[in-house]
Amino acid sequence: MKFIRKLYDWVLHWADTPYGAPALFLLSFAEASFFPIPPDALLIALVLGARTKAFRFASICTIASVVGALAGYAIGHFIWWDLDGNFSSVANFFFTTIPGFSHSLFYNVQEMYRKWDFWIVFTAGFTPIPYKVFTVSGGAFNIGLPMFIIASIVSRAGRFFLVAFLIWKFGEQIKGFIDKYFNLLAITFTVLLIGGFVVIKYLI
Repeated sequence: MKFIRKLYDWVLHWADTPYGAPALFLLSFAEASFFPIPPDALLIALVLGARTKAFRFASICTIASVVGALAGYAIGHFIWWDLDGNFSSVANFFFTTIPGFSHSLFYNVQEMYRKWDFWIVFTAGFTPIPYKVFTVSGGAFNIGLPMFIIASIVSRAGRFFLVAFLIWKFGEQIKGFIDKYFNLLAITFTVLLIGGFVVIKYLI
């Protein structure tokens, strides 16, 4: 936990430098494929420092994260398995070093893709669920790339523009609320959204 906290503080310090926007791009890219700290904290800090650039920062987050998701997909698709169909050295590196990336979770994700398809990518992209697990797994299980890209764009844009809008609109007064409750709000929103589509499906 101390290591994660140090990483978190290191991420935040970029908001006080001239390199905040490039750091946001790199962080968003890396988080979608291997880095453990989400870019939301840096996004919030940057928007608080320059609220007129709120949606520019959200765009940077979205573009970089989707590109990073494609990088994660490529890792899974091209170098996740060895020639005998076993886990490659790259895969084993992920399992041993990326927090939460386990063999059991990896195969559980395969079953989720069979049942939910688009919605599992959307949920991972919008909520606190580790997105990188699903981007790499998506490539490893060779899920449909167009669907993967669309779900990534919709979910990542929805998440980052929501955060940017709230900070742009309410500023410092809502920062503590977002820090404390964003994960819960994101999960609740996703459950309601998916539930609405399920209801519509059965009604129609």
